[in-house]
Amino acid sequence: MTEQTSADKAAEHSAKVEAVQAVVDRITSWQDGAAEEVVRAELLEGLSRVDVNVPVTFVDEVVRRVRANTEHFDVAPLLEH
Repeated sequence: MTEQTSADKAAEHSAKVEAVQAVVDRITSWQDGAAEEVVRAELLEGLSRVDVNVPVTFVDEVVRRVRANTEHFDVAPLLEH
């Protein structure tokens, strides 16, 4: 078994952030005014499609921001928690 280097971990994290950002951007642009359940379902479906697991607190915060009609926002800080 090979040990994952810090460069590999950084690249993996960057790819994860990029994939999650694409999902959130799509939802933000299409779900304006949608019910909370719809936003949550679309977010979870998108995350599943890109095979990324995130904490429930991340999902809750993204749903809150989308429902509050927030413009584009950077997901990287949310993924750090």
